[in-house]
Amino acid sequence: MLYIEVIIINYYDEIKEKFIKNEVYKKVKDYSKNKSDLNTYFEVGRLLVEAQGGESRAMYGNRLIKEYSLRLTNELGKKYDSSNLRYMRLFYLKFRNCDALRHNLSWTHYRVLLPLKSMDAINYYIHIAETYNLSYRELSKRIKSNEYERIGYKEEFKEPKVNTLIKNPIIINTKKKISDDVNENALHDFILEDMDNFLNELGEGFAYVGHEVGIKIGENNHYIDFLLFNYKYNCFVVIEIKVVKLKAAFIGQIQEYMNYVDKNMRSSFNDKTVGVIICKRDDKYVMEYCSDDRIFSTTYELISK
Repeated sequence: MLYIEVIIINYYDEIKEKFIKNEVYKKVKDYSKNKSDLNTYFEVGRLLVEAQGGESRAMYGNRLIKEYSLRLTNELGKKYDSSNLRYMRLFYLKFRNCDALRHNLSWTHYRVLLPLKSMDAINYYIHIAETYNLSYRELSKRIKSNEYERIGYKEEFKEPKVNTLIKNPIIINTKKKISDDVNENALHDFILEDMDNFLNELGEGFAYVGHEVGIKIGENNHYIDFLLFNYKYNCFVVIEIKVVKLKAAFIGQIQEYMNYVDKNMRSSFNDKTVGVIICKRDDKYVMEYCSDDRIFSTTYELISK
């Protein structure tokens, strides 16, 4: 006679045990609580998926989640409610194929990321959260501003070029009242009002050099709207602000300014200057026939705080 041993896993008890062990571990080793939390919640997510009959059924098995959450809340506390358990399940489903979890990010960071559908977007936000040491509130703010959708290089963000860092549109914040006919001087004032926000909107590594920087080309005096330096890509960046639609004449103007900076300000160890035209409305036709790949155009959006 053939005997078959059937092993029945008590998923609830196993999940409960993982939570208890995690709480004990964090009290003993507070310095690595992020790692402990993430590893525990990932494993709990895996167990929930198994208990619900596998991945294909897991997203619809909220009845079991509700049952477990009621018992866990009663026995361990409110932090194990059904919402958190659903996030743990989603956490496992989204990151099960990743090489490793980022333990310098907290569970709260991951909860902010999990509603995003695109893994490319999630990887981008993980990258900037680590690069800039963002709190979960700062990360949430960037997600709500649709930063990933506004960047120029999408999933290639790991190896971008400086002129593809800039978002479209750039969000310019101001505490002042915004009129329908904002002129360039007013727009400059809005930018100067919150220069940190402007630099962050541009992307990684931008530093302020000057505003209305005077230069002389031939016998004529000119003024660069904003001169920046990108320390990550070791180059000056000329910014020209326009409150109208992009025109071909703007390209010639910014090329003159870039050439001036290259000739008179750039050191031999700096890369060539990049130019950015920020205008009211873009024109793909104009940029399509721009032969200078150092020039990039984008648009702006004014928001009153």
